[in-house]
Amino acid sequence: MFNQQKVLIATSVTAEQKAIQAGLGRDAQVDVMTIGVGPMSAAAYTAKALASKDYDLVISMGIAGGFKEKAAVESLVVADALIAADLGAESSDGFLPLDDLGFGSIYLRPDQEMVEQVVSTLFAAYPFVHQGAILTRATVTGTEQTASRLIKRYPDAVAEAMEGFGVGTAAEAFGVPFLEIRSISNEVGPRNREAWKLKESLSLLTKVSSVLWRDYT
Repeated sequence: MFNQQKVLIATSVTAEQKAIQAGLGRDAQVDVMTIGVGPMSAAAYTAKALASKDYDLVISMGIAGGFKEKAAVESLVVADALIAADLGAESSDGFLPLDDLGFGSIYLRPDQEMVEQVVSTLFAAYPFVHQGAILTRATVTGTEQTASRLIKRYPDAVAEAMEGFGVGTAAEAFGVPFLEIRSISNEVGPRNREAWKLKESLSLLTKVSSVLWRDYT
């Protein structure tokens, strides 16, 4: 569906990059680059890429954790909102997001028509696709208490990752549309590496790129 567009796909690590490239075939219109782990590195290196070349679209793509009963392991999530979940201040009444402090916003929203089109395209090829907010955090959740606190604070959240808001911030600064697409490798909560489905979630990234650039595979 993006065959005529120059697209930058931003991934955090090489394994994600290679998985996505494996599904792209010979499409020369797509650059897949690693931008590092975390929102700061993501913003800096995405901005560097956008300053050096013109793109029509930026996609933050990779694996992520899914919230219980929101996005199961081995499902896909397309973000309709990117949320900087930790950006704000503590108070005696609890967490205050940046919006409440009057210094900006913790929300970035992709073009909703494009989001719905991507969801529809992916769903036609793979039935386990969710649309919802993806949290961006500098520290990955590792306890049930934190997972519960986050879902209470952000009830529309379906997944958690570390780069989306950084990528989106850079794209917005350059006036370029952006998306975030994630395959779910684990459940948000206590760390249990034995239960992670890394191989399967990376294979899903290959499927995503092959579906979205179907004519070039």
